[in-house]
Amino acid sequence: MKLYDNQKSYSKNPSVITIGTFDGVHIGHQKIIERLVKVGQNKALEPVVLTFFPHPRMVLQKNLNIKLLNTIDERKQLLSKLNLETLVIKTFNKGFADLSARDYVKTILVEELNAKHIIIGYDHHFGKNRSANIDDLKSFGKEFGFEVEEISAQDIKDVAVSSTKIRNALSNGDLQTAKSYLGNPYFITGTVIKGKGLGKQIQFPTANIHIKEDYKLIPKNGVYVVSSIIDDITVFGMMNIGINPTVNGTKQSIEVHFFNLDKDLYGDTLEVTILNRLRDEHKFESVALLKEQLKLDQDNALKFINNFE
Repeated sequence: MKLYDNQKSYSKNPSVITIGTFDGVHIGHQKIIERLVKVGQNKALEPVVLTFFPHPRMVLQKNLNIKLLNTIDERKQLLSKLNLETLVIKTFNKGFADLSARDYVKTILVEELNAKHIIIGYDHHFGKNRSANIDDLKSFGKEFGFEVEEISAQDIKDVAVSSTKIRNALSNGDLQTAKSYLGNPYFITGTVIKGKGLGKQIQFPTANIHIKEDYKLIPKNGVYVVSSIIDDITVFGMMNIGINPTVNGTKQSIEVHFFNLDKDLYGDTLEVTILNRLRDEHKFESVALLKEQLKLDQDNALKFINNFE
């Protein structure tokens, strides 16, 4: 997949384009991109996804505590797996938001991306104050020489419903519902930082995961079965998301104890795939009781992994 962080760098090949944030790159999004690729093959056009970063609502509604399913790097990774030829990431800022609909179409879609076919939802709005709609886009198409293909209301509804259900499911610790809409298990990506070292003291050393993107949606607090690929090997473990109430913690942390791994991970970037939820986070009367529970958690995690593999 070719990646352009600036649409002005695009090759200018005649293109078929779809436009959106594609957060989660879930099964609804995948269906749209499959259509995009098919049209590209049939019409000898380069399939292009035009997406935006930051999310428009982050720029236009700064007080909004928006949570997304993917960081921009995760979105790139997921899209690259879909036979997509080209991804263009347009920086969304107030200057871009103030572009008139005509200037946006003429400059970006036509002159810079050489659009010949655009696949878009019936409810798509664009231009300053989102003033233009799909009928306006069709008019621009006649003027500038591109076709507009409308994504059905049902397909757009499926996309919106999927995104909402995934976010709600993860916030409630329902991994299976999230997976059914995503098509794959949910994952997080972060850097291993130093923690307080309590895990090591009780024979459950953990990798403390720091996610720099505060907009990334973190699943409900609790204990989970996870996996990561480390040195090209899949390593399983269990992860706690929470505040560590047994030791009077107050700040949320993400800690992963990997099974059968003896490696210094400090500074490494890890992708952690979340496979199953074991339980809620609890406050125990003592660290000794916490350790006993962790042993039970490990047994339950290993049982799941044995069946999973």
